[in-house]
Amino acid sequence: MQISLIQADYQNEQHSKDLVMLLNAYAQDPMGGGEPLAQSVQQNLVATIAKRNDFFTVLCYVDGKPAGIINFIEGFSTFKCKPLMNIHDCGVLKEYRGLGISQLLFGEVEKISRARGCCKLTLEVLEGNTIAKNAYKKLGFSGYELDEETGNAMFWEKVLG
Repeated sequence: MQISLIQADYQNEQHSKDLVMLLNAYAQDPMGGGEPLAQSVQQNLVATIAKRNDFFTVLCYVDGKPAGIINFIEGFSTFKCKPLMNIHDCGVLKEYRGLGISQLLFGEVEKISRARGCCKLTLEVLEGNTIAKNAYKKLGFSGYELDEETGNAMFWEKVLG
């Protein structure tokens, strides 16, 4: 079995096709929301992210077949005055789980982030996603808090449209 990681080239037709397929599979997983991506998202996603210089995708292939994806976007830490990298999506197709693919994907993100001078990696995880939380802890992630009295940081959102 051959496992390979490739930083996606958004101009590459095969990378684009695999990115959308893998992200759609992740979206349909209960931990990804359980719904397929809207058709308009599937049609426009790659062209839209290709216009950005702060968005990255690593694709994982097993024996030449798409197996996993991780999307990450560069942000900025004002407290450190350095860039940071936020992991936005990570998914591995069911038939390839248990092969250590997510660890390989996270390792590649860390390598890219260090090369870009990032001070930290961030991500969000659903409270009930015990499998992911355990995996993230093994990778060195932990809840974020400034002070024990104020508690852990929470991820909130306000949908704008």
